[in-house]
Amino acid sequence: MTEAATAQSPPAGAQAVQRALGLLHCFHDNGPDLSASDLARRTGLSVSTAHRLARTLVSTGFLDQDERTARYRLGPAVAELGQLTFHQRGLHLAGPELELLSRRTGATADLAIRSGPHAVILVGASVRPDTGLGLRRPLHSTALGKVLLAWPRPGEGGEPALGRLESFTERTITEPELLLAELERVRENGYALNDGESAAGVRTVAVPVLDAAGQARFALAVRSTPEHLTDERLERFLGHARTCAGALGVLLLAPEQRAG
Repeated sequence: MTEAATAQSPPAGAQAVQRALGLLHCFHDNGPDLSASDLARRTGLSVSTAHRLARTLVSTGFLDQDERTARYRLGPAVAELGQLTFHQRGLHLAGPELELLSRRTGATADLAIRSGPHAVILVGASVRPDTGLGLRRPLHSTALGKVLLAWPRPGEGGEPALGRLESFTERTITEPELLLAELERVRENGYALNDGESAAGVRTVAVPVLDAAGQARFALAVRSTPEHLTDERLERFLGHARTCAGALGVLLLAPEQRAG
């Protein structure tokens, strides 16, 4: 085998790792416990392969299995790692800043990162207090998502990586070329708007938390109604959001990563 071919070959065991991670991603929707058949259907694996991988994840604490029903749920190792990364990234420090932004604007404030074709809210009023889970929202129809698409990090991919653009309201952008034009406007303006594109009666403005390379490490959004977040109030909302984004850049990024 040539050196070039070796460099392109996946490392040994990579497929098993990818499949195991795919099983964990099946639990993103916080739904009921899943059977081996459910996991197989969601991942496209055979039932026997899904069962074997699930049992391995149980043995390492990444999944739990109900002895009565034989169905699976996320295990303690996932919870422990989630708590560790939350604190290691300093996200526990973001809560007070978002609460202050919410008080100043009278609106909901959220902080999100990108996960594939979704913006995942990590901190803010949209995080459910009973589960600690934030919303997962499509990138193309949300202000948070547009910000993350407009200032992508290396390897995240842009609009072509989204696939089909689903329509949620009559205002949702579903044409790729229109989304590209929208992202250009977002970069020019320095902020993104969601004006009823994800749900009727919702208006959101979002700004990036940029690093020194000009990439959006996070997206910060203020969400309200069109009656509250009016065009006349937009600049005031943006001012408060940008002040908060600046504070979060200091709290969440290492000194060498911060934008100048």
